[in-house]
Amino acid sequence: MSHTLYAPNTPRVQRCELAVPGSNPSLFEKALKSGADFIFLDLEDAVAPDDKLQARRNIIEAINDLDWAGHGITVSVRINGLDTQYMVRDVVDLVEQCGDKLETILIPKVGVYSDVYMVEAMLNQLEMQEGLKNRIGLEALIETALGMANVEAIAKQGALGGRLEALHFGVADYAASNRARTTNIGGLNPDYPGDQWHFAISRMTVACRAYGLRPIDGPFGDIKDPEGYKDAARRAAALGCEGKWAIHPSQVALANEVFTPPKAEIEKAERILVALKEAAAQGKGAAALDGRLIDAASERMANNLVKTAEAITAKNK
Repeated sequence: MSHTLYAPNTPRVQRCELAVPGSNPSLFEKALKSGADFIFLDLEDAVAPDDKLQARRNIIEAINDLDWAGHGITVSVRINGLDTQYMVRDVVDLVEQCGDKLETILIPKVGVYSDVYMVEAMLNQLEMQEGLKNRIGLEALIETALGMANVEAIAKQGALGGRLEALHFGVADYAASNRARTTNIGGLNPDYPGDQWHFAISRMTVACRAYGLRPIDGPFGDIKDPEGYKDAARRAAALGCEGKWAIHPSQVALANEVFTPPKAEIEKAERILVALKEAAAQGKGAAALDGRLIDAASERMANNLVKTAEAITAKNK
């Protein structure tokens, strides 16, 4: 193992992240009871320009008045892009008016680490100004060619800064940025032999795991295709993602199902740990289980499953 290791910045259960437009407050109560681990109240793409200011007011009121923590939900806000006139007041008003209840801010279209640093510097000053005891985390959307080209540097520098917790793959804007020949959001392209997003998700996931961040897969646009959603979620999970967005409450249970380790997998992982412990007691570094070799790498994989299951169980108590 390398002597250079990056511990997870802030571990959280994030199997599903439900997107809720800030311009539609009638959805806030429904989101509260959706069963999602995370909810991001959106100020960016889901809100029309004329509705931006009212959406911000709606979100601040909802964060202050609704019992997100009591429903087991981590509440986040996706602010407007750094290239807009809304972003500064988004951050300032959120921290000044509901900063003690806001857990993370999701930054869209991050292209270079400086984009993260700008918001981080603002939070440093605003938290001192407000005397906040909690530290607001940051999450970044990797959804442009520039962002993917710099994803390792964003992850590394963000981890060193201490606030960055997760990277999200924004498939729609990423497709547009790369001029990919598709109009699907997250679905398979029949003209492509395999998963069109495999490389991008894998690259982002490797960057996250190297530097202690959570990798989260983005949206799946067809809410009438639950099996397609689950297939996309399974592919992301197989690559190491911890969760996936839901753009409709009906997708929450699907994400929770896929990103919760099945009972059979947990039991197998526990058997691996027991078998290796018994082997170690006999002075052996490896063992056989169900006709297959298991060793220290098997133990690390098994521990990942067991710890994930334990975290989910603890959250749901």
